[in-house]
Amino acid sequence: MEISISSRHTTVTRGLEEAVRAKIGQLDRYLDDLDTAEVHFDEARNPRIVDQQTCEVTLTGHGHRLRCKVNAPDAFTAVDLAEAKLERQIRKLRTKLQNRHRGRGDTIRTSSDGEVRPIPEAAEGPGEVDGDGEPELQIVKTKRFHLGPLSPEEAALKMDLMGHGFFFFINSATGRSAVVYRRDDGAVGLIDEAG
Repeated sequence: MEISISSRHTTVTRGLEEAVRAKIGQLDRYLDDLDTAEVHFDEARNPRIVDQQTCEVTLTGHGHRLRCKVNAPDAFTAVDLAEAKLERQIRKLRTKLQNRHRGRGDTIRTSSDGEVRPIPEAAEGPGEVDGDGEPELQIVKTKRFHLGPLSPEEAALKMDLMGHGFFFFINSATGRSAVVYRRDDGAVGLIDEAG
């Protein structure tokens, strides 16, 4: 796996780089398709923040993208936490891929009149867990609404007024789909559809 390491407000020492390559680099043993890992370190400038070191890791390969962001008192602990978090995500993904490969889903049954009909398995309830012991993600609510053209500033204002963490809209400047979202630092980010 190809690993790239970057940093902001902090320095990546040789020892930290070796720890990243040893711990993050071995994650491809759980899932063969992982090609690249982007590891980014950041240090908070506020001395009142206990967990000042942030480690953000993005793994990609063969159509899969896994990402985690952890905070810790030091960079080495952050790498350990990121490794554990990504390992859980990889195991969960691997379980889903194996279940899909095995054909988990519909079973085929022949009716009394000789017609073959698929019979769906019982839907999993909200408390069901996957092979890793973590609850499966389920969509429990769906909303539909009209998307009108807005500027990113107007969309950010609507998001703020509704008290949501994000707002989906049509960017009036580009005519394409966009999302404004509340960042961890309290600022607002914009994701705009590529043209």
